[in-house]
Amino acid sequence: MAWKPSEISDQSGRTFVITGANGGLGEQTTKVLASKGATVIMACRNAAKAQPIADAIDGDVRVAALDLADLASVREFAEQTGEFDVLINNAGLMNVPFSRTKDGFETQWGVNHLGHYALTGLLLDKIRDRVISLASIAHKQTPKLWVDDLNYENRRYQRNLAYAQSKLSNLMFARELQRRFTEAGSAKRSYGVHPGVSATDLFAKTETPIDRISKPFIRIVGQSPAHAAYSSLFAATSPDADPTVYWGPTRWFGSQGPVEPSPSSKLSQDQEMWRRLWEESERLTGVVYKF
Repeated sequence: MAWKPSEISDQSGRTFVITGANGGLGEQTTKVLASKGATVIMACRNAAKAQPIADAIDGDVRVAALDLADLASVREFAEQTGEFDVLINNAGLMNVPFSRTKDGFETQWGVNHLGHYALTGLLLDKIRDRVISLASIAHKQTPKLWVDDLNYENRRYQRNLAYAQSKLSNLMFARELQRRFTEAGSAKRSYGVHPGVSATDLFAKTETPIDRISKPFIRIVGQSPAHAAYSSLFAATSPDADPTVYWGPTRWFGSQGPVEPSPSSKLSQDQEMWRRLWEESERLTGVVYKF
């Protein structure tokens, strides 16, 4: 029988930090966890816009400012955050025009991967249980990881390829983090998951005519944001979920369906590339993990 949020046990006394929780999958994840008694911290770039959303959700829901495109903001958030149980690295951008973060990183990779790499490392000693990182079926859409030019200094920018690279990085990061937890003898866990395809605002920010037609089309081939949040909820709350499994829907090429062990690309399983990505992320952000 397919897993459903109704199987989540009482989460009273547990605290979850969710990045980008002011809409889409993050908002749906917040609603379910709060309904189960959890305290949820919505870590959002625009706290003022997030507050009305938090106010409309029953339960202990709080808002904190976090801009993943600014490492100073990431450090400030980490310094102000106390101990908690689960970090859900949910925020992301998709197929946006070329730009750079405040620290000079290509924006999709800088926000989707580097911001979350830095955040997780700075919070590591405050996380009691696990880290959930949202990847995507789009991780399969890049032929390689340009580990020597992740910031597009020496190649032409292709927005779809940049997104795929960032999602591949998310999955590689989740797997390398779990490998390092195991190596250190830590009981903490790291999960890579994907939500399938859902008509969230990710599909309306490309600044192209596609924005007008993407959501109606995605509603046909994908699943609702509430259903797409199942993967994050499963990995965040299931006591016995295997952290070495890539969890997500598998039907219609991974676009929809129940949460199951999901296939991933051969490239995403390359442990040498996990290590090289980690070392480059450490060099660029200056964040060194202490296990």
